[in-house]
Amino acid sequence: MRGSTIVAILVTVLSVLGAIQEVNSDKDQPLSGIAIHKTTFHLNVKAYVKASPTVLGSNGQHSELVLVKYSSPEPSDDDWIGVFSPADFNASTCPGDNKMVQTPRLCSAPIKFQYANFSNPRYNHTGSGSLKLQLINQRSDFSFALFSGGLLNPKLVAISNKVAFENPNAPVYPRLALGKEWDEMTVTWTSGYGLNLAQPVVEWGIKGGESKLSPAGTLTFGRNSMCGAPARTVGWRDPGYIHTAFLKELWPNSKYTYRVGHRLSSGAFIWSKEYQFKSSPFPGQNSLQQVVIFGDMGKAEVDGSNEYNDFQRASLNTTKQLIRDLKKTDAVFHIGDICYANGYLSQWDQFIAQIEPIASTVPYMIASGNHERDWPNSGSFYDGLDSGGECGVPAETMFYVPAQNRAKLWYSSDYGMFRFCVADTEHDWREGTEQYNFIEHCLASVDRKQQPWLIFIAHRVLGYSSTSFYAEEGSFAEPMGRDSLQKLWQKYKVDIAVYGHAHNYERTCPVYQSVCTTHEKSNYKGPLNGTIHIVAGGGGAGLAEFSDLQPNWSLVRDKDYGFVKLTAVDHSNLLFEYKKSSDGRVNDSFTISRDYRDILACAVDSCPATTLAS
Repeated sequence: MRGSTIVAILVTVLSVLGAIQEVNSDKDQPLSGIAIHKTTFHLNVKAYVKASPTVLGSNGQHSELVLVKYSSPEPSDDDWIGVFSPADFNASTCPGDNKMVQTPRLCSAPIKFQYANFSNPRYNHTGSGSLKLQLINQRSDFSFALFSGGLLNPKLVAISNKVAFENPNAPVYPRLALGKEWDEMTVTWTSGYGLNLAQPVVEWGIKGGESKLSPAGTLTFGRNSMCGAPARTVGWRDPGYIHTAFLKELWPNSKYTYRVGHRLSSGAFIWSKEYQFKSSPFPGQNSLQQVVIFGDMGKAEVDGSNEYNDFQRASLNTTKQLIRDLKKTDAVFHIGDICYANGYLSQWDQFIAQIEPIASTVPYMIASGNHERDWPNSGSFYDGLDSGGECGVPAETMFYVPAQNRAKLWYSSDYGMFRFCVADTEHDWREGTEQYNFIEHCLASVDRKQQPWLIFIAHRVLGYSSTSFYAEEGSFAEPMGRDSLQKLWQKYKVDIAVYGHAHNYERTCPVYQSVCTTHEKSNYKGPLNGTIHIVAGGGGAGLAEFSDLQPNWSLVRDKDYGFVKLTAVDHSNLLFEYKKSSDGRVNDSFTISRDYRDILACAVDSCPATTLAS
């Protein structure tokens, strides 16, 4: 739509757009800084926006740079370019909370934006500029709009031609996850093909062997599944269809190839490119096993758009280092605060595109964080606004986890010599709850002779952290965090507990009831007699300060971006490393060396009472 066509359509001024509910879900979500619902129309026939090429993905790629040229007769330093998808973002109808609002109105936020003078320092003098913006396949066409008035009082000046991918429905962004059984791998992907258009399938097989087809299930969700704004209003965007297939009866530690696709009604197939993965070892199998864990990464745009105080720029560094180390990684656990979409649903596509090189190659396991789940009166343990109205729905649908109920995102996962017990801190974990019973069963049911390395994972810090906001609470963790769980960690001899939420890195001594159980700091031998607690929340989102007080149990603190890596060398030796996102170098490490009898040995509160009876 351009020129007189737009003017004819946009007759009504948007003076009553306040009916779209406004919620400041998170000041650090870049798109939340745009008051798109206050847009007024100031279309100028002397202004223009032109985008090229108009057809993307002709060679099968799902990401491409677009050149956007623009001009305004009244330029200003606060002019900006918004990228919209679908292209017709000025709909004649727009679902809202108030049916009495007259149409038309601007009903969707841009999927990304950039200031007009970003690469054109003299824009406010010349009135002309250009940007190179990266687009990914998001199942619809795109258009670009020039706004004046800054982000808080946007005035629509000009709209571009439309740009589209050759096949917007194409299957994209596969992401692997461990299944409920050790010999199962799941593959999830996104497409624009509903079941009325095509059947989702995976073609897969052991590398060099025969391939077979497996069907996939299909899920999606609608606007009414969202719990509030902006997810239900200006942040809403159709998520497309999310397909998951279960690849079963895999040979242990073997390489497989796969591709995802769709069988059309004509019998023809639409395929992705081919990918590879390595299947899991048998639980207890003695082989080198390497797992990466981090939280709070978020996403960032390689073209520099959507930046807000560089809040998540470091996520690109973390992603780059994970890709660089991929051949030495068997699985990834991203433990909450995944992409910080915060109700702007287009950002989920942006995130899964960013991690595709990782998630398509190794299992990418997630945990639930406040920015995925929290919303008032939605059943979350915390009554905050951090999910932007998503209340867990996109995260639980976009990613598979081997939980009994994905709306209750706690689960156990076995990988060789590891047992991972993943908690959901956004639901109640206290003694007597459903989740508490799950945690105890997960910890109690593992055979430590075969799986000696027992790891507890959660988003919020339920153990120990000297981050300033926890220190100010006086609890040095989530209030009530340790009260119920520390007796389980001690009883079942959890080796390491890893958390996010606090955006930094911290390592404790082996600790029980706030007391170090050993004075050793880097080479642990024999029984730990406590649990080592790790904060690994420096995945990419803005960093958090430590308190001035460093408690005795806090051994290492680093206010920087990074991730942790656990390497099970064998049943008796584990290597822990903390790596910087900036260069991938190891900044902190320790080893645990012990035998099975050391796990059996009693420690304080870890063994039942014995009897002298013979």
